[in-house]
Amino acid sequence: MLSFYSFESMDSLLRLCAHRVVAQCSLPTIPAHLYPVLFQAAFRDGRHLFLWYLVATWPFKELHVRQLVGHLELDITKALVKACVEVSKHQQEFQRHRPKQHKGCSGATTATPQPPGVDVHTDLYVSKKSNKIVRDALQTGASAPLRIKCHKFQPRSISASDIVNFLQCLDPSCLRRVELRRCRLKLSDILEILPHLSRFPELRSLSLQCTNIFGLPHRPELANGIPNPDIPSTHQSSLGSHLSLFPPTSNLQTPLESLELPFCSLIPDDLAFLSQSFHAPALKRLKLSSYDISQGLLEPLRLLLEKASASLLHLDLSYCYIADSHLAVLLPTLLRCSRLRFLGLNSNPLSRAAIKDLLQKTLELPNLHLVVYPYPLDCYTGDPSAFEWHLGEFVDAEILAAAKSEFFQILVNSGRTDIVWTDDPDSHKAPDYFSL
Repeated sequence: MLSFYSFESMDSLLRLCAHRVVAQCSLPTIPAHLYPVLFQAAFRDGRHLFLWYLVATWPFKELHVRQLVGHLELDITKALVKACVEVSKHQQEFQRHRPKQHKGCSGATTATPQPPGVDVHTDLYVSKKSNKIVRDALQTGASAPLRIKCHKFQPRSISASDIVNFLQCLDPSCLRRVELRRCRLKLSDILEILPHLSRFPELRSLSLQCTNIFGLPHRPELANGIPNPDIPSTHQSSLGSHLSLFPPTSNLQTPLESLELPFCSLIPDDLAFLSQSFHAPALKRLKLSSYDISQGLLEPLRLLLEKASASLLHLDLSYCYIADSHLAVLLPTLLRCSRLRFLGLNSNPLSRAAIKDLLQKTLELPNLHLVVYPYPLDCYTGDPSAFEWHLGEFVDAEILAAAKSEFFQILVNSGRTDIVWTDDPDSHKAPDYFSL
């Protein structure tokens, strides 16, 4: 009988052989059952030509790229898309030389007859350079030998009109995540894009980010913490408070589980509408960083958290100018978020006492795993109001070390060393709770 160690050795030997095969210059005839492990090896070794060949001759009805290799790099995405385009241009030759199609990696079959060819399930990262080739791949049609089924769409530095064009080309049955954080979109651009999301019934995650058209910090009356007399303190956002990101006519038809809205110039009415929408009770992930909570957002935020408390797993309120008094208002609602696993409060002006109180009270949250807290105001040298209080170079290292030691001792004494409390937002990556 083979031991567990023997199975591990066989698996390692198979992977070693796979890496040797993909390193060859000539392309061999490949048995169908070896395609998945060879795909993984080609991906890890950066063998784009061999990767192209595997996609073009994939012997199964479906290719789930993310299940095989996890997170996709941009150049690998381009290699996959290029394969779809090239194979579609030589469709007759492809069908003639294509291996006989098998049931699939899991052996599962579908009851509904499908056109011949392969459904390539993948994420798409679209930039200016890859704009044309991705569009060509998406426009090949349902009869193409390789059909892209996009699960996550993340454009980079392309216009709102290009984003709309891509959304119109995507298969509506597969898209689950849309990230628009890297396109320098104005609020008017986002309002142009939102209606086109209604055609995706499986959409569960939306990430938006607005640019500030005047190039000012979120609190334009402050420049490096110093009041600017030329800009009134009541200037809440450069895009105008009469615009609403979540109007009553919103076309989103399914409740979102993940919503990220940093730098979106939200006003109180936006949060109030969101708290009353059908999205709120379904939210698992909420990121509302880079706002000034003192500008009428505190109570609408508290109401939104209350509506999301039964489902919320991940909450990021960094850079929100949350002071001790604001945290005292939010804390009772935070404690109702019994499933919360991640809490991000870094770069907020909180005192050591407020952070300690937060730590002691959130110990009752059974699933809390990671908390990112700000440098306590007490740890700064000089008056924190005279500079940007989230800058670490103004922190007294000894005082900060004492505060961190006190926080850790509280975790030890309470038997909750399973919770990570850190002041470094980059030291621990919050996990993806949605497995989208």
